[in-house]
Amino acid sequence: QVQLVESGGGSVQAGGSLRLSCAASGYRYSRVCMGWFRQAPGKERENVATINSDGSANYADFVKGRFTISRDNAKNPLYLQMNSLKPEDTARYYCAADLRTGSCVTVVPTYNAWGQGTQVTVSS
Repeated sequence: QVQLVESGGGSVQAGGSLRLSCAASGYRYSRVCMGWFRQAPGKERENVATINSDGSANYADFVKGRFTISRDNAKNPLYLQMNSLKPEDTARYYCAADLRTGSCVTVVPTYNAWGQGTQVTVSS
């Protein structure tokens, strides 16, 4: 059974850092596209960063230079290091995978495996 479980969320002040992790089971995740998404109250879910099976990454403009996505296929397969956090980064963050391909796109509906999310709250 495919399962993704996020951890590492919490409350920080603006300018602080958090590291999110995604533990995965039930599939060979090293071969597929994975990504981080977020959803704030009243807003649509949006892409934050994606990483292809070859390790190449892409970022939404609003996190470039602040967030880093990485994968360690031997352990937890996905991480998101978040630095210089801003109040507008407050959201529930989700780990996701597109089990059909190793090349990512940013379109939310293409991802067919999702975790339950972890809350990130940034205060000013």
